[in-house]
Formats: sequence, structure tokens, C-alpha cells
Amino acid sequence: MRTRIKMCGFTQPEDALKAASIGVDAIGLVFYAPSPRAVDIRCAQNIVRGLPPFVSVVGLFVDASEFEIKNILAHVHLDVLQFHGDETVQDCEVYGMPYIKAIRMRDGVDLKAEAHHYGSAQALLLDAYQKGVPGGTGNRFEWAVIPDGLVKPIILAGGLDSNNVTEAITQVSPYAVDVSGGIELSKGIKDPLKMVEFVEGVRSVDAK
Repeated sequence: MRTRIKMCGFTQPEDALKAASIGVDAIGLVFYAPSPRAVDIRCAQNIVRGLPPFVSVVGLFVDASEFEIKNILAHVHLDVLQFHGDETVQDCEVYGMPYIKAIRMRDGVDLKAEAHHYGSAQALLLDAYQKGVPGGTGNRFEWAVIPDGLVKPIILAGGLDSNNVTEAITQVSPYAVDVSGGIELSKGIKDPLKMVEFVEGVRSVDAK
């Protein structure tokens, strides 16, 4: 099976267009003001407007209010919602849209229980845990703790780049990989060469 690729934290339309041109399946927009990769509605509109068909747009939220999310949905086309905070199942379901629930991996996390709890999620996104930071840490976690036989597709995140993505896919066999910092020149500004190298790394494993 082909490993899907999501690249996250875009702030410039040209970077998102580059991602689409090299075969990235989904681009992520961060609607979380404290993040250095955060976008506002106008910026998000400009990015989405330039994308070709069949590239999914994922909106990332961290404990945002229902009003805030609905306001963004009224102005920005999003295909999937990604929740990175302490959202309940009800919080995630209220919009009637496909959603991904991020799980910050730390001692005591029961992934099988989380997969059943968020049974309506399209997938679980596994990211490294860092206290006070909901995501985008650039750190990886111990992949060996991921159990076999999860009932949900896994999106692997946390410290991925072109140097370790082949190892990650070989070890974990995730449905998709998600990268942000590993393809950047600086936070929110993507490096075209790193983007290409990341995609090539993924494809090299899939071709085996």
C-alpha cells in the first residue's frame, strides 16, 4: 500500500503549491495563534485558492471554541479537521466532518483504548509529547511502543525528516506520515529541496 504524505504548517501559497506538485496528498494549516506556523483566515484562503484538485486541506485546531472553528469553516474550505488538544469525542463530532485526533505519546497512553474511544475519527495522529506544547515539537517518540492490530489508521508524526522517514515507515508501516519542521528553512517557511527529499524517501520504501 502506498504511504500517504501530509505536510503541515504552511504559511505561503507557493510552498503549498510546491507540495502539491510533488505528489503530497494533504497540506495542513495551523489555526492556533501561539504557533509560529499559525495562519489567519485571509492567509489560509490564499493558500487554498492556489491548490489543484485532489489535494486535501487539513485544518489543525487546539482546544478551539465551536464559534472559532465554525467561523473558519465559513470562510476557508477544509476537507478534514485535526484536533491536537484535549477535545472530547463530542467536540470533534459536532461539525459533521471527517476528523483526525492527535495523540501525544507518553508513558501510560493506551493506544488501543484511544482508538476505540475516538471510534468516529478517520485516523489517529501520533506525535511526540512535550509538556505545554500541543505539537510541532520536532521531537520523535519511541516507535516501538505502537501496538499491532489497532482498529484505526495511524498517521505517524514527530520529528520526521528525509533522514529517518524510511526507517519510520519500515518499522511502523503507518497509513500516512506527517512532517512540518523536517521540511523547513525556518518555522512556517518550507525548503523545496527538503520537501522533495522527504517525498523521495517515502516513495523509496513504498517501491520495495
